[in-house]
Amino acid sequence: MTAENPSTPLTYDQAGVNYDLIDPLKVAAQRAAAQTGAHLASHGFSEVGASRGESAYVVDVGPMYLASIVECLGTKTLVADDMAKLTGKSYYDGIAQDTIAMAVNDLITVGATPLVVQAYWAAGGSDWFGDKVRANALVAGWKKACDVCNVAWGGGETPALAGIVADGRVDLAASCTGIISPKTRLSVGDKMGPGDAIVLLASSGIHANGLSLARKLAERLPQGYLTEITPGVTYGEALLAPTVLYSPVTEALAAAGINPHYCANVTGHGWRKLLRHPKQLTYRITQVPTVTPVLAFMQRECQLDDQEAYGTLNMGAGFALYVAAGDAQRVVEISKSLGIDAIIAGRVEAGPKQVVIEPLNVVYGADELQLR
Repeated sequence: MTAENPSTPLTYDQAGVNYDLIDPLKVAAQRAAAQTGAHLASHGFSEVGASRGESAYVVDVGPMYLASIVECLGTKTLVADDMAKLTGKSYYDGIAQDTIAMAVNDLITVGATPLVVQAYWAAGGSDWFGDKVRANALVAGWKKACDVCNVAWGGGETPALAGIVADGRVDLAASCTGIISPKTRLSVGDKMGPGDAIVLLASSGIHANGLSLARKLAERLPQGYLTEITPGVTYGEALLAPTVLYSPVTEALAAAGINPHYCANVTGHGWRKLLRHPKQLTYRITQVPTVTPVLAFMQRECQLDDQEAYGTLNMGAGFALYVAAGDAQRVVEISKSLGIDAIIAGRVEAGPKQVVIEPLNVVYGADELQLR
């Protein structure tokens, strides 16, 4: 690994990810997909139109709602593979949790209880599956994450795709299906409004978004992934901290009679994701969480200002809950009781569609997140 010049800032665009090019395709796909919703009527069902453009799709099946999602892990496996070469260790138990978290953490935003997870493990060739240590770690980590989320692992697909997936690499994805029952648990933002509190649940690190930037940074560090960022912890190890699974929190909230008015999984687009709902509302943040060491290191070494950092990375907040102000403190207490730190970060106000992070003097406008 060769070091790059550290004197110039390193942005997400430079790492090869440009949402200005990606998002228009997503919007076009959503518009085409919306035209197919009417097919459900022939089966006696109907879609929940408000779920179009949300993190999970919801269908009304009568006594309950059915929710579903499919998500790809992305490039975090490349970090695991490089670290395996450097350390001789396998990190695929954590990678498995990352993959399930990408799907489950999206599914729960609409108020769903996850029921079934399916696996998609596409390798660059059959030889990938021959590494017993890596394969066993992937299976064990997948099963453990299912246990945490209380979901059934229904099955999956393990194709060898030479010529499509690079040799020696794997593309991981998961789908998840769940139910919203009772129907009052549905969370698509219709109840969200001025006066609601915004509760942020802590992240464990970079999670599974921003890895293209993280890998690019490793190329310019003289010691690469083995750079120590805190005593005894290397950059590569910190990047591979598994993504937090937030479904135990949302299930505990439901058991306590607390139904969030809206939720956002803080993944790609960073804190701009707080703008996800189309309502014209201002999300005023008055307190920010502690930034995890690996993200603080990335911001410093990439020379990202707060506007860029919080608009790209989760910066310590992995999940956002928009709840009635009177429920906010209880939400924090329940999350902490499950080992996930949380803060009441701000409030929803009437006003233009924007996120205002007051302590950092950062503002994201409506034009900065176009997902519908």
